[in-house]
Parts: sequence; structure tokens; C-alpha cells
Amino acid sequence: MAEVKVLSSIAEVGEGRWNGLFPEQAEGYGYLLATELAGLSGFSWRYAVLEEGGKLLAAAPGFITEYQLETTLSGLGQAAGKILRRWLPGLVTLRLGCLGSPCTETALVGFDSTLSADQRRDALSTLLKGFEEQMLDQQCALIAVKDVPEGSPFPWRDVLADAGYARALGLPIAFRSIDFETVDSYLATLSAGTRKDMRRKLKMRAHVRIEPRKNIDDVIDQIMDLYASTLQRADMTFEELTPEFFTGILNYSSNSFFVLYIVDQKVVAANLLIDTNKLLLDKFFVMSDHIARNHNLYFLSWFYNIEYCLSNKIGRFQAGQAAYANKVRLGCELIGTYLYFRHRNPIMNSVLKLIAHIFMADPIPEAKA
Repeated sequence: MAEVKVLSSIAEVGEGRWNGLFPEQAEGYGYLLATELAGLSGFSWRYAVLEEGGKLLAAAPGFITEYQLETTLSGLGQAAGKILRRWLPGLVTLRLGCLGSPCTETALVGFDSTLSADQRRDALSTLLKGFEEQMLDQQCALIAVKDVPEGSPFPWRDVLADAGYARALGLPIAFRSIDFETVDSYLATLSAGTRKDMRRKLKMRAHVRIEPRKNIDDVIDQIMDLYASTLQRADMTFEELTPEFFTGILNYSSNSFFVLYIVDQKVVAANLLIDTNKLLLDKFFVMSDHIARNHNLYFLSWFYNIEYCLSNKIGRFQAGQAAYANKVRLGCELIGTYLYFRHRNPIMNSVLKLIAHIFMADPIPEAKA
């Protein structure tokens, strides 16, 4: 009989067994192990696994935290959350047990390759139920699944609907198909105004040294200063990363690397990337705001990444969950994501369903030509 276990370390599963369920996953075992070991404040990590006769059938990462509902929002949603916090603090700060990760792009779930579609649905339903039971034992008032993408190949939507979960709109994922052979043919897909602007911005390459790195130990303090500056400008945050997170990703995730942007011998921007051979994932871009704007570093990094994809015959560039106007302007498509949730108290659950629209992500600004 299949049994659900919720473990506190991914090492209890093992690299081979975990990655066997997640082929070609950018945020695989090494990435999740580095996240676990990074000492992120306020999070404890969980890994839900479904086993039968010693065989791993399904698995998903998760976490427990004290969740403030407005922390991942901006604009009207954040303002509404602050008002509710003043009058109903117990409603907007909840102990959360969540499948997913604050540091992954989407809700991850992996299945044994021999399972049929129906068996995968049953396995996910069993995995969810077992995770719920253990999270309730951990005094979690709210159970959730974070960042389920629209059109997911996994049966999240049906399983969560059957289990009585409500959903709120999350931040979309931006991606660009590399369906062109040169930078010039890429530029030809953009508007005339954008082409002209990009060619002007790219002239700043002559003043910037670009350096790919697998080791950042000698510059980690500079990178953390850039991260702190970037975090201060962010509209929303969920987690605060540590130096051990960035160095750990490079140590444990063999397909990850940094690209440094250096002006006058100083690191003024840094980009953490993950290469799966089929996908280039832009995980984090941190920069000094003033210098970055003067040197067009965001756009220099964008074209470095496009050229990297072309040189390595990578068919898809995934550019993360921020700065949508620029990304749409540069030819990205957007995939919506959802947060699914259920409160253990039926009355509170009904209230949360009624106000869920308040906590939906704000509309994405239109791109400018």
C-alpha cells in the first residue's frame, strides 16, 4: 500500500531518487538542497514523498512559515492587506504549510515515469492529502500550493478543486522562445522603436566587462550589497536570501553559474542563471541602480542571455516574475500562475474565499515601444 511521508531534508530522499522523478528540471535536487542549507529566516523545509514497496512514486517540495498575506503583493492588494492587518491581524498572518517553494518558479511535483495519467492524478491526490494531515499536526492554519502555472501538465487544478481549495491569481512567468538564428533576426521581431533603442543601449558594452563565473567567493560581499539594493527597490518580497544561498547554488547545482557585469574593477550587476540544455532560466538579477541605468546593464544582460541561448542551441529563455513591461517589449510571452489555498477552519476558509480577489496580483503594466 502506498504511504505518504513528509521529510525535513531532501537528503533523506537522495539525489538519484529525487532527480529520477524530475528529469531536466532546472531547480532540481542540488538547487533545493542549497536552498535548504542557506539558512533563510522564517522557513522550515518539507518534502512530501509517496512510496510503495520502497519505490518512489511521487514527490514535491514544501515549507512551513508564518505567512503575511500582503507580503507578496503590490499596489492595491498590499494596501488592502495593511488595512486588514490593522483590524483583523489574525486573518492576515497565518501559519502556512505549503507545497512549492519560495525560491522556485512554479509548484514542483514529480512522478515515476511508469505511472499513467490516471495514476498520476491518484498519486497527487494521495500526496496532497498526506501533506495536509501532517501540516495540520504542525498547527498550520492555512494549507496552500504555490505557483501552479496555467496549463500545467500535472493534474494540480482538478485535484485541488476536488479537495475544496480556492485560488488567487499569482505573478505570471515570462519566457521567450529562441525561434531565430541570430541577434539581428531576433531584433527584427521587435518594434522599430525598440530595435533602435536596443542598438543604442548595446553600445555601452564597450564600457562593461562581462565575466561568467562558477565561483563567486571573492565577490560575494559585492553581490550581497547589490542584492540588498535590489531588494530595497522591490515592490514585494517573500523571502530574504543569504550569501550561503548564492554560493550554495553554485556548489550544489552543477548547471548554474553567475554572470558578473564589471565597471572600473567593481561588480555593478550580477545574474544567476541555470542551464538545462533546453532551457536557460534567469533566476536572479541584482544591480546598482544608478550605475546600471547609466550603463544599460539590464539590457546588456538580456542580450548576453539571448546570445548564450543561440551559442548553446537552447530553445527557451525563461526570464522570471518581475519587470514585465520590459520583458513584453522584448518579445516575451506570459504564463499565468495561481496560489491555491484552504483554511482549516471552514468559517475562515469562507472568509478567505470572499476576499481572495483583494490579494490577487496587480495588473501587469503595458509595455512601451
